[in-house]
Amino acid sequence: MPPWRSTGTDGEAESPQYAGEYVLEAELGSGGMGVVHLARSASGLKLAVKVVHAEFAQDPEFRGRFRQEIGAARKVSGAFTAPVVDADPEAGRPWMATLFIPGPTLAEHVKRNGALPVPRLRQLMAGLAEALRDIHRAGVVHRDLKPSNVLLAEDGPKVIDFGISRPSDSELRTETGKLIGTPPFMAPEQFRRPRTVGPAADVFALGSVIVHAATGSGPFDSDSPYLVAYQVVHEEPDLTGVPDDLAPLVARCLAKEPDERPTPDELMAELRTVSASYDTQAFIPDQRGPATDGSVADSPVGSPVGSAIGSAVSSVVGSVGGASEAPTHRRRVPAVVSGPASDGVRRPSRRRRLWMGIGAGIVVLALGGGVMALGGEEPDATPAGRERPVGERPVGERPVGERFRAWEAEVSAEGVRASGVARCVYSSAALYCSRPGLLAAAVDPEDGTVRWARAGAAEGGPKGGDGTVEPPVLAGGLLHVLADDGRRLTALDPGTGRTRWSHDLTGYGGRFAHAGGVVLLTAADSTVTALDAATGERKWRHRVEGLAQPTFRSYGDGTAYAVGLDGTRGTRVVAVDPESGATRWERRLGGALTLVGARDGVLWFTSTSASFADTDAVVRYDVEGRTKKRIALRHPVAGAQTVVADETVYLLGAQGALVAVDTRRAEQVWRLETSVSFPSAPVVADGRLYFSAGDGRLIAVGAARGEPLGQTEARPGAARDSVVSGLPVPVAADGKVFGATPDGVLFGVDGAKPGSW
Repeated sequence: MPPWRSTGTDGEAESPQYAGEYVLEAELGSGGMGVVHLARSASGLKLAVKVVHAEFAQDPEFRGRFRQEIGAARKVSGAFTAPVVDADPEAGRPWMATLFIPGPTLAEHVKRNGALPVPRLRQLMAGLAEALRDIHRAGVVHRDLKPSNVLLAEDGPKVIDFGISRPSDSELRTETGKLIGTPPFMAPEQFRRPRTVGPAADVFALGSVIVHAATGSGPFDSDSPYLVAYQVVHEEPDLTGVPDDLAPLVARCLAKEPDERPTPDELMAELRTVSASYDTQAFIPDQRGPATDGSVADSPVGSPVGSAIGSAVSSVVGSVGGASEAPTHRRRVPAVVSGPASDGVRRPSRRRRLWMGIGAGIVVLALGGGVMALGGEEPDATPAGRERPVGERPVGERPVGERFRAWEAEVSAEGVRASGVARCVYSSAALYCSRPGLLAAAVDPEDGTVRWARAGAAEGGPKGGDGTVEPPVLAGGLLHVLADDGRRLTALDPGTGRTRWSHDLTGYGGRFAHAGGVVLLTAADSTVTALDAATGERKWRHRVEGLAQPTFRSYGDGTAYAVGLDGTRGTRVVAVDPESGATRWERRLGGALTLVGARDGVLWFTSTSASFADTDAVVRYDVEGRTKKRIALRHPVAGAQTVVADETVYLLGAQGALVAVDTRRAEQVWRLETSVSFPSAPVVADGRLYFSAGDGRLIAVGAARGEPLGQTEARPGAARDSVVSGLPVPVAADGKVFGATPDGVLFGVDGAKPGSW
């Protein structure tokens, strides 16, 4: 490959001939970070290749930000963005190649042609709302949405340039005192507290973009960026020229406080009511059912989605229904502990069997990183509850020979309307759950009856949060939950729900973990405090040498593991005795590794690729023998969530790729494309994998060969236009599987009969 012409900062340096293997044919444009060139792949595919300015190539911070841009762009789908084709952030001049999308930017179009007509304006607003929903589902905040970063393609607007975006799990933060963005399109919080900018900032920018598209100028206009910043923070927007039917919605987008702005899904829902002539909701064909010959039936004639699914999905998925067994109908049970069922309880509806092939055509709800937030009562509050009627069977017991019958319920407490998705943990005595508005509840796993419940935070979660909660943890014979917006760890009696002890978590920044009968809390100064899970009393307190602010993981083997980066491409693992705090051993391993399992002296890791932050391998490490075995994946998996069963590691990617790696035989044994976007983490039980989809489906796959076994119906319900932040992991135990849906329903099904769900 010919070398770069220059590595200086002059004009010649900005005109390289190649980026990797791609010949750069023409310059498309230039920005603050780099130059975008038109190029072609070996097959003739048109590409837009961004090459960073030479002056930034030696800046480690810039390279870190460019890696982040690549990772963010790869996280989101190509439906509303320019898909990443190739990249090399480690090159002498870092570069990234995306699919070339013909069409002007919104800024160019408005400059040449003036404001957009009203129908196109509505379409633009809906398209950008869809794009932001897609971006936020991937856990990414764009932070620089503006007219020059919106391409007007034939099939709708595309959002480009993730140069200052930030994934929700990124460790890279804006430097103190440095504002990054474009002032007329920045949200107030980007000026006031740039380190805490969230998805709502993109909604503010969307409102500014729509004003620009409707009027040719922004809602805050001045020749001075300082005056613009003052207007954004303190003054009301100028909406003169914005169509009357859109102005109220745009004004909501431009609210000063983030929690007063609508979400992208709320925008889409309101746009559907604004104009009956323009429907922002994608057409979804009738559900596909089994054909009489046992194959998957064709999609309806004229279905725009049916042709996209194609024979490939049919061959991979096939029919998943049980051929000889009728579906098992669920029983609906009252949700509230006492008193009549409220009118808000969703009644049973006629059920239809769903098939895996439909998954490719359904627009699923998404997840971003969940915010740990649970409301709670005062520690001495008395929980709601009821006496067990005489003769009622004990919790968890089923008469011998009686088959488990599926059930569903909306779990709440009397007098409090909980909302959002329930997250649960199982014991032989009960299924314990938390959800926004509900601190905790004990649910009979046999029929869904609520035994006791304690109200938590107000409906919708704490102000400024996303309404998600963490599941309870059983430790030391008690039920541990987060209360007071995650600021307090509270231990409840699992039989009654009464508070046994409580501990303030302020100052630990969410760095706590359970390991056996101990709770490990890490302070900002890296001091670790161990609490007895049964009593809340301190067992020990000192620093664990080797890692700054260690966060621990435990897998039931009596050891707490702290894992962190050691240098640029190394990982340090420290094994700690949770009872005493003594370090049992520590190792330095090559590569960027994430611990995903441990058992009998063996640790399993996933390895992250340097270029794209995708999982490219599974690593098995024998502690005593100090032997490391690396099993490369045939194709990297983006956004992988994992579970380990025996010697097999299962990885479920953000775009639905499900991969099984046998670490004993050191080989990838199968891969299944499930067509589920942003699923929950998987669980394994009785030879089956279970995971949840954003539309409420529970899906089962054979663990040995990766064959689809069945799924429940889609249940978005009233939450159809909301985003679920972090899907709850299904709970599988004792032959039963429990799932939770976005419409607030908790359900239990027979794990052995997924074909009849």
